[in-house]
Amino acid sequence: MPALSQTCDNTLSGTVKDSHDGSLLVGATVIIAGTEQAVQTNLDGEYVFNHLCDGTYDIQVSHPFCETQGFSVKVDENTVKIFRLEHHLEELNEVIVEGHAYGDKSKTLVESTISKEKLEAFNGATLGDALNSLSGVSSLNSGNAIVKPVVNGLHSSRVIVINNGVRMEDQEWGVEHAPNMDVNAVGNLTLIKGAGALQYSGDAVGGVIVAEAAKIPVKDTLYGKTILTGASNGRGGSVTSQLTKSYQNGWYGSVQGTYKRLGDFEAPDYVLSNTGTSERNASFNFGLNRFDYGVEAYYSYFKNEIGILSASHIGGASDLVSAINSDVPLIINDFTYDISEPRQDITHHLARIKGFKTFENLGKLSLQYDFQRNNRLEYDIRTGSDSGKASVDLELTTHTLSLDLDSHLKDGIKLKTGIKASYQDNFADPNTGVRRLIPDYDKYDLGVYAILDYPINNDWVVEAGGRFDYSFMDAYKYYKTSFWESRNYDELYPDIVVEEFDNQILTHPELHFYNPSVTLGTTYNFGESYQLFFNYALASRAPNASELFSEGLHHSASRIEYGDLSFNSEIGHKFILTFQRNNKDFNFSVSPFINTIKDFIVIEPTSIETTVRGSFQVWEYRQTDAQLFGVDIDASYAFTNNFRYNYQFSLVKGYDRSQDEPLISMPPVNMKNEIVYQNPKLNNLRLALQSEFVFRQNEYPDNNFEVYIAETESTELVDISTPPDAYHLLNFNSSIDLNVNEKSKLSLGFGVTNLLNTSYRDYLNSMRYYADDLGRNFLLNIKFNY
Repeated sequence: MPALSQTCDNTLSGTVKDSHDGSLLVGATVIIAGTEQAVQTNLDGEYVFNHLCDGTYDIQVSHPFCETQGFSVKVDENTVKIFRLEHHLEELNEVIVEGHAYGDKSKTLVESTISKEKLEAFNGATLGDALNSLSGVSSLNSGNAIVKPVVNGLHSSRVIVINNGVRMEDQEWGVEHAPNMDVNAVGNLTLIKGAGALQYSGDAVGGVIVAEAAKIPVKDTLYGKTILTGASNGRGGSVTSQLTKSYQNGWYGSVQGTYKRLGDFEAPDYVLSNTGTSERNASFNFGLNRFDYGVEAYYSYFKNEIGILSASHIGGASDLVSAINSDVPLIINDFTYDISEPRQDITHHLARIKGFKTFENLGKLSLQYDFQRNNRLEYDIRTGSDSGKASVDLELTTHTLSLDLDSHLKDGIKLKTGIKASYQDNFADPNTGVRRLIPDYDKYDLGVYAILDYPINNDWVVEAGGRFDYSFMDAYKYYKTSFWESRNYDELYPDIVVEEFDNQILTHPELHFYNPSVTLGTTYNFGESYQLFFNYALASRAPNASELFSEGLHHSASRIEYGDLSFNSEIGHKFILTFQRNNKDFNFSVSPFINTIKDFIVIEPTSIETTVRGSFQVWEYRQTDAQLFGVDIDASYAFTNNFRYNYQFSLVKGYDRSQDEPLISMPPVNMKNEIVYQNPKLNNLRLALQSEFVFRQNEYPDNNFEVYIAETESTELVDISTPPDAYHLLNFNSSIDLNVNEKSKLSLGFGVTNLLNTSYRDYLNSMRYYADDLGRNFLLNIKFNY
């Protein structure tokens, strides 16, 4: 121990983290052995010891769900040390409880994580809203309740969502097809901005989103929580409740449910008619977990009914031109909770059963079967006998079987290997009486992967991996004869014609795609505070059914879409470099990236087409070579123990290299500044004021076109390309914790979004052509832990 005569003015500080996923551990106890000095980590997983002398200290770190570990730390100046605890003995195995279906995600990609505590602030919102709080993530909106995450400029089929170890198959190809997940069922949400995590897929050209279950301790306990949320904008709210029971012998079970109801949302100056939502969700899981084996069954039900802005579905060409050129929606009605046509009605079932067994000389072997059924109904405004009948009725059924092996070789080398097979059936019900946008098809997938982690020393790790996926799509598709001939398909694909009718052709496309993927990266630690990550990933993505076969009106997107049967797989090459500093007072992360994509599939507007249901924009898919690059910056500085400043900056540029012009729908530059006051001594009072500035998108393609107006026998220019102006929003949120008794706690939260009630339109909101975005919204959150 240090001599008493020394001048003792050193500090030892840092964080305590989960060694598996890097998540911060709250309430961990850090003790300096041989002294009476002990502290607990705060809500950010931080600890600090002051007035330490020069010398070497024995540190003991413990957590309720971890094995206690000892560390030796040399202190001869102000020292920062990160302690990592292993979750093996006193909590459920990581495969079962945490939802880490494949263990560590990536050693050479920075993973942005949203903790359970932060997710609870979004319990009345969507998964896309929660992810939008991270740098590099934007939102592709279709109104207010349909929010898709955009990662470094890419979205939809290029961003893979993993829900409790299951890859979501919910017809994510549509711009208005939001992930069918209840954010309240998620314990930990992780974003990987790249395709380096090959255990999940090889086609994540944009990134991977991993939603995991909350951790459950292996002990005899019963606990739960209930959260109530109220919102002024929409005049509604949500309630969610969860109850968990676990036993010392390894058995456990959990049940969770959510109900959300909101009426018409409002812009600052008017009601956004027919934008209400009604959501009902439930999930449960149970299983047995032992140190070397376990099994778990999981089921979730997601039901969501969403209104589509009435003003986006109008009459003839002149009405469409008027709607786009108008400063206010052409349809504004009084507030109501009714959800009328146009609307969506989505039901998603997900079931999973998984088991694992650890073999001493082999590793951890996991076997999983999962099932999904997604039913999407889209309702247009119809009359007569078809009134109330869906215009689109798609049922997507997916069966998947996967086998994974996680092996620890000598000298710290880790090898992950696996094989995955899936069968998918899409049924487009012809009884809608409307031409089917997506045809019937069967799809078969087979993938194998291997990832090797090689530690050169304690500070330097190299990761390399490879994956190969084979996909076969067997479809039956009716084409209009005029469309078939206009695309020259009669010359290109005469062999797939089954039968010809007066004005349409039945075809039988059989498509094969062979997709290799590769990752290579390294991570280097500079002492305790600095890390450098580098990763290269080759990702290849087969075109989805919409890109290949779309031919007709996509009702809830309010546009006509046309695909192309000749598309090849996209091949992306992404380089990511991240330099970060982890320190109690000042943290930062700088992540530049470049993503070059061959045969990139883009969809863009080309004209207006008039149908019996009105006039709609026509959007067509095409293939080109693209390049995206940009940078994400995060920084956090603690002025004092209670005041902290947070900063985020994201920039992405996308270019069509074949046509030498910017890509459509690239997120504009955006920046967030936040001041946070938090005082654990005042019932953990937290006050935060956030400034969000979104710049105008000044680089965009010119997709404007002229339309003939029969009433005036004239043509008018339809400007659907010019982005809206930049905008600035102020947001406020606060929370306080109140102890009800020894085992129960009440947390109260109050927030305001768009505090100044600013009128604005977002470039990535498809409804910006017809209406402003949301006005001021007061939010009240009540959470009761028991």
